[in-house]
Amino acid sequence: MWVEGGGADQDPQRGPETIGASSEGSSDSLSPEDHFRTALLDRMEGTMRLRGYSPRTRKVYVGHVGRFLDWRPGEWRADDPDSRDADHPRGDPMGFLLHLVEIRGASRSYHTQAVSALRLFYEAVLGDAGLADRIPRPKRDRRLPSVLSRKEVQSLVNAIQNPKHRAIVLLIYSAGLRVSEVVRLRPADLEPDRGLLRVRDGKGRKDRYTLLSERALEAVRIYQEAFGTGRWLFPGGRPNRPYTSRSVQNMVTRAAKAAGLEKPVTPHTLRHSFATHLLEAGTDLRYIQELLGHRSSRTTELYTHVSTPRLATIRSPLDDWE
Repeated sequence: MWVEGGGADQDPQRGPETIGASSEGSSDSLSPEDHFRTALLDRMEGTMRLRGYSPRTRKVYVGHVGRFLDWRPGEWRADDPDSRDADHPRGDPMGFLLHLVEIRGASRSYHTQAVSALRLFYEAVLGDAGLADRIPRPKRDRRLPSVLSRKEVQSLVNAIQNPKHRAIVLLIYSAGLRVSEVVRLRPADLEPDRGLLRVRDGKGRKDRYTLLSERALEAVRIYQEAFGTGRWLFPGGRPNRPYTSRSVQNMVTRAAKAAGLEKPVTPHTLRHSFATHLLEAGTDLRYIQELLGHRSSRTTELYTHVSTPRLATIRSPLDDWE
């Protein structure tokens, strides 16, 4: 089974692809095939920069395309990437995706991500929009999100002793943040006077405001008094770099185990729990959509299926037996 890491920018089989001849060694030592591969990946990177893709997305997509090129390198002639004649094979994207799913056991989300990368590659880099459109996307799962009860969230938080970790978890839950958003917070993003937290460059490169809980703010202040902050609210091992998403994911997993929670818990579980608990408290779905930064209301409506108070009012027919 292909087991993915905690974030979209993690590849389970190999490290992230690097771009350009500098990462491949001296240009004089590269084979024609390596030059060709590097040229394609450089063009992919440049295309995404011009289209405004985030650094994380560029890294992920280039990684997928690099693995595709490496899958059957003999199918790619080491000539000018601008070549368009029939003697220059265009690879087998459907075969590669089938390999990911059936041989490597890639998850649905990983599969979907690879499709998006290959579609862009064929459309923008190879200029073959027709083939790009024929690369099928997998049918979306309609699985219900995993949600913690309020008591379970409290148990999770109580199991965390480190002030930094405690502040991170409280911010994720109280504001409905994605893990990539909480690690990139800056001290100035917290606006205590307004009771708001600013999310910069969230998913889809959108800024938004969400809630800033008094309890979460107090946890942040305790953490800051103990450790201080710089450019980032939660710096990593190097002060000029933010804390990593993987570190947060691992920390939440350990805390859930320490709290005795049997269900799988990730940072995104806390985000799901935030939305569900707001809905159960009577918050309008449109406000929840705005707080979460969902582009479509259909995504937010999924939480109506896991909101328990409405289900609790329904009586099972078994209980009507005499």
